[in-house]
Amino acid sequence: MSAVMPTYARANLEFDRGEGCYLYTADNRRFLDFAAGIAVTSVGHSHPHVVDALKSQAEKLWHVSNLYTIPGQEKLAKRLCENSFADVVFFSNSGAEACEGAIKLARKYHSADGRPEKTRIITVKGAFHGRTTTTIAAAGNEKYTEGFGPLAPGFDTVAWGNLNELRGAITHETAAIMVEPVQGEGGIRPASLDYLRELRKIADEYGLLLIFDEVQIGFGRSGKLFGHEWAGIAPDVMAIAKGMGGGFPVGAFLATAEAAKGMTAGTHGSTYGGNPLAMAVGNAVLDVVLEPGFLERVDMVGRRFWKLLLDLVAKHPSVFEEVRGAGLMLGLKCVVPNGEMVGRLREEGLLTVPAAENVVRLLPPLTVEDRQIDEAMAILDRVAANWAASSAA
Repeated sequence: MSAVMPTYARANLEFDRGEGCYLYTADNRRFLDFAAGIAVTSVGHSHPHVVDALKSQAEKLWHVSNLYTIPGQEKLAKRLCENSFADVVFFSNSGAEACEGAIKLARKYHSADGRPEKTRIITVKGAFHGRTTTTIAAAGNEKYTEGFGPLAPGFDTVAWGNLNELRGAITHETAAIMVEPVQGEGGIRPASLDYLRELRKIADEYGLLLIFDEVQIGFGRSGKLFGHEWAGIAPDVMAIAKGMGGGFPVGAFLATAEAAKGMTAGTHGSTYGGNPLAMAVGNAVLDVVLEPGFLERVDMVGRRFWKLLLDLVAKHPSVFEEVRGAGLMLGLKCVVPNGEMVGRLREEGLLTVPAAENVVRLLPPLTVEDRQIDEAMAILDRVAANWAASSAA
């Protein structure tokens, strides 16, 4: 019996090493990794530049805490602000912490302006903002909240994409709107660009902060550094993590100076957040993502992958129903059970991730090459053909 708490339904696989888009077991079985640690290994496994940065920093200094200035934080924060809407950054260890920080900031913003009653945050159904007691309350999904009540108060959940319902939920206590531009756990559901633009207008009209949770779609996965950029608007606050560290645990929430004006000394903190190791890796990953042409290539590869998946759905309508997503955050809505599909793909050497609404997520590293897309498509086609044939027999 394992001494590890049984909170995961793990596959019976143990990986020994990784290289680029591939993972290898100790007995040298190779798997094409289109799970990427759930959209985390953004620049692939063992990227030389990132490995060198981690090794170099590990030989000098691991941790000092935020009692002191950390040069890597100053550098990464400056770069993130130069390449986004933000003026300031707070570094955390995970996406859940980043979302928690964004929630705190929104409430503190209004309190600092003499409106302490404005504490409620509007969220949408199907959202996933993490697994802390506050972030599961924010999303309100019974799958994650059951048995963990009473839930943290302060959240009003409305239907995804319904602007009338969202407007109707605004009261004198509303502080912010919090939305994922593309829902990940919720089934790879992208918000329309017009919906995002309208959220910006509504937030401005009612004096609310607009928070985007880009933990999964951010840091290049959409084909732009941040997913909301496609809509030509900006939030007041944004949570990021996952691909930011390429596999090293690091997250952040970013904000305008105005939105963050209440976040003064002592209002928030983290022992590990933004330590020298995390910052060395974060800067190295950003080096890769900001290389000339990198994001344009993510967009190009994502569009090609999308077209190939459309052809796959048309070829196997008894297995797949539709393609969803943006960039290299794509999903196949299945006719057959998605959990079984994930298992059969894994048996054929392709790693994927299930999501809500019977969707299989396809989240390759952003460094994926056309030949690896083609390899994945061959496996998807083979598994679908065998499934259809066995069902017809």
